Amino acid sequence: MLRFLPLKVGRLYRCLKLLLVVGLFVILLMNTHSLFASFQKNELTDRRFINLNKCPACFGTSWCRKFMNGQVSFETWGRLRFLDVFNVKNVYFAQYGEPREGTRRVVLKRLGSNQELAEIDQKICKRATGRPRCDLIQAMYKTEFARINGDVRLLTPEVVEGWSDLVHCPSQRLLDRVVRRYAETKDSGSFLLKNLKDTERMQLLMTLAFNPEPLVLQVTSVLTLRCLVTPSLIDILWVRYIQTANLWSQVLLIRLLDLLRRRWRIHEYKSFPSDEGWPFAKYLGACGRMVAVNYVGEELWSFYNAPWEKRVDLARQLMDIAEQLTNNDFEFALYLLDVSFDNFAVGPRDGKVIVVDAENVLVADKRLIKQNKPENFDVWYESRSRNSLCTRVTVDHNYYAVCQNLLSRYATWRGTTGGLLHDPPAHIAKDGQLESLLDECTRPKKRYGRFQAAKELREYLTQLAASSSSVTARETVLFISELSRSRFSYVMSLAPLCAVGGSCIRKWWAAIRGSGERGSGTHATLDSSYRKPEYPSNKGSDVAPTTSPPELLFYNI
Repeated sequence: MLRFLPLKVGRLYRCLKLLLVVGLFVILLMNTHSLFASFQKNELTDRRFINLNKCPACFGTSWCRKFMNGQVSFETWGRLRFLDVFNVKNVYFAQYGEPREGTRRVVLKRLGSNQELAEIDQKICKRATGRPRCDLIQAMYKTEFARINGDVRLLTPEVVEGWSDLVHCPSQRLLDRVVRRYAETKDSGSFLLKNLKDTERMQLLMTLAFNPEPLVLQVTSVLTLRCLVTPSLIDILWVRYIQTANLWSQVLLIRLLDLLRRRWRIHEYKSFPSDEGWPFAKYLGACGRMVAVNYVGEELWSFYNAPWEKRVDLARQLMDIAEQLTNNDFEFALYLLDVSFDNFAVGPRDGKVIVVDAENVLVADKRLIKQNKPENFDVWYESRSRNSLCTRVTVDHNYYAVCQNLLSRYATWRGTTGGLLHDPPAHIAKDGQLESLLDECTRPKKRYGRFQAAKELREYLTQLAASSSSVTARETVLFISELSRSRFSYVMSLAPLCAVGGSCIRKWWAAIRGSGERGSGTHATLDSSYRKPEYPSNKGSDVAPTTSPPELLFYNI
């Protein structure tokens, strides 16, 4: 009897697979019409799909013009609505296009599951009317979100304390910072509530209560110079200055305007911006209940089986983030309450680790703690309770969260164990220092052992990353030396020909500089819209020029 048991299990497994395939095929046939319609229609222009019709019970309207103009569109799989069953977190990838800058990838979030969004609607209705269903827009004006109106000068801690992790123990300094840098208003820069419209004020408070992630990431442009580089200004400068200037002045002025335009366009501020060193993704805007965030890169989980050197660098950055969020010059401690592999992403170009999910971030104002001086406020605290994070100046919570959930052998994710630093090289495993530091950081045996272990672990990972970089640098030097040797042979082959005339000096100079023909290669080139000026050649002259060719200088601007 037992001999036939594996055979029966195998048959049952094959039948289940067949039923699953048939079921998916039937679902596909039933949704064929909507499937083709999804590819033809940009649903992000639908007010109901993005819940714009529920405002002011929404997250903002700063990006509505971009949504309605069709500048934001789902990527291929995001257009298939029947796949939303698997997209529990309501996170989508999309393409955002600007006429002058091309398209780029962005991330769209609803900041909650469909059930959570439905529950917030029911709570608003119950608070306003006592019933679970109602006119949401009218109900918003009967809730506490509307009671904090323009007559209230400041958003105070007593009003919002405990609404979310961000304001679990808020200070006035934190709330002033949030209001002053609120991005969903045109008149940002003031911490006074009266400068916000009624709808903007309700959107701010609802975001603070439901999911404060946008307020952590949020951008508020405070540079009045951002709007100075406009087409009208360029026209004025062209008529008065650029058109009458010589060629080199024209090039320098146009290039300067382009650099200023690009610089001021991206120089923006957040509640905790990357300009100040905060490792958070860039907030772009919102429309209805759809929030747009800059796409950072692949999630940290994608690097679980990366080469050891890469994983060491990522681990070092994670420990640096833990230190940075705990101790910084702004005297705000940001404690990560939800640390997992999918809450971090890695930039494809610079390899920088960024926090991409900031919903569960508790902010403690160290300046306020030092001022109020609660009991044992200056005693180091080993993380055990959330409430104690608000009463101690020095807490090891972030070190514990990163070591326990990401780096050590106790870290688990999607059925795997071992953490990011699994399977170290033989000489590191034999040394035992890395495993010892990770164990002490996760489960300390000494009092305050985690603080010391976190410090030594950061130093040790920095050493490992530096040794890996030195190996890579040696390989790069060998490659460059080999490349230079072959280039030198090419240059020397050109040298006798250059005695005939000055026409080959340009080619010789380009070979020495490694730029190839006419300034291409490693040298930066101007945009294709700029025409390269024509210079008189040295044809017919046997005298070599005393300076470098002008076109190469032109391409180095």
